[in-house]
Amino acid sequence: MVSATLEQCCWPARPIDVMGERAPLRVAIAGLGFGLKVILPALRACPGAIPLVLWHRNSSRAAEAAAAEGLVGEHDFDALLRRDDLDAVIVATPPGPRYGLGRAVLEAGKHLLLEKPVSLRAEEAFSLQRLALERGLIGAVDFEYRAVPLFMQLAELLERGYVGEPWLVKLDWLMGSRADPTRPWNWYCQRSAGGGVLGALGTHAFDSLAWMFGPITDVQARLGTVIRQRPDPSRNNQLSACDSDDVAALTLRFDSGLVGQVNLSSVTRNGRGKWLEVHGSEGHLVLGSANQKDYVHGFSLSGGKAGASPVPISEDSRLAFPHTWPDGRIAPVARLLGWWADAIAENRPMIPGLAEGAASQAVMDAALAAADSGMVVQPIQH
Repeated sequence: MVSATLEQCCWPARPIDVMGERAPLRVAIAGLGFGLKVILPALRACPGAIPLVLWHRNSSRAAEAAAAEGLVGEHDFDALLRRDDLDAVIVATPPGPRYGLGRAVLEAGKHLLLEKPVSLRAEEAFSLQRLALERGLIGAVDFEYRAVPLFMQLAELLERGYVGEPWLVKLDWLMGSRADPTRPWNWYCQRSAGGGVLGALGTHAFDSLAWMFGPITDVQARLGTVIRQRPDPSRNNQLSACDSDDVAALTLRFDSGLVGQVNLSSVTRNGRGKWLEVHGSEGHLVLGSANQKDYVHGFSLSGGKAGASPVPISEDSRLAFPHTWPDGRIAPVARLLGWWADAIAENRPMIPGLAEGAASQAVMDAALAAADSGMVVQPIQH
């Protein structure tokens, strides 16, 4: 199931132009939250690509950010897409507008990288995948855990049969980032806008598990909204209702017959962080981090054979990042951007791409439907 090769672990070569040298991929970033904090420094660290334009629908916000970063600011998305000096667009807005913006990017003949979740419904995600294929464009999704060294190492160990036949996989991802009920209301509080722990953490979880264990074929789920109202800055901090999920407990079945248990929370005070356990016929592996401030730094890997107690497994130096930042998210995003630039230069599919984004969205849709109906739901496939 390992999708990233050893060659992908290193920075890519530059694309080839008519002079025999690789021309950098010229990129715009749409969305100035995660886009400024993580994607922009990651893009600047990727030798296969360069940032040109920052887009935000608010013209003042776009101009202010662009001036601070020495880039072009744009608030008209159609004008952005008409630029002849632009090859690709990264859409890092909230989930609601991602499908419409992503579709416009592809229709304009630009390559596309989407944040996750890639859309609000799986049908939209699959339509983006089909459109990219029809236009011969390379779509990518920012599933950055595929680029984190110890996750890549765990996938390799599973591929080599370290645990034998996997019998049970268990993922606990218990964070406290939204445990404070005074944290302001925003789109995250709305299920209809793609908010909730399923969109924030579940989409990563579903992709990682499908990467390592194959397709997810059915889903059972229970969801909870623990903090039901928050102060709303747009209403003078009056309380507005929240209906997105804060906690989720899911049982998954994979195409192989493997059963998985996933517990997610964004409101767990003193939560234990992210821990993935794999138990099999010949051994077990545990990957985890208790770090509540950084979703990437702090992971450790351990394993044991034939019922033995787990022992630490050292990080494989082949997979190490060439450079890291205080914000642990930047290094894996930079690596993933390098893979994307490389795939575009070589005109080959990108993994993780829109197919993986659509598959994750389909599992999320199934989880929402399973929670609403109390039944087992199969993710749609296209």
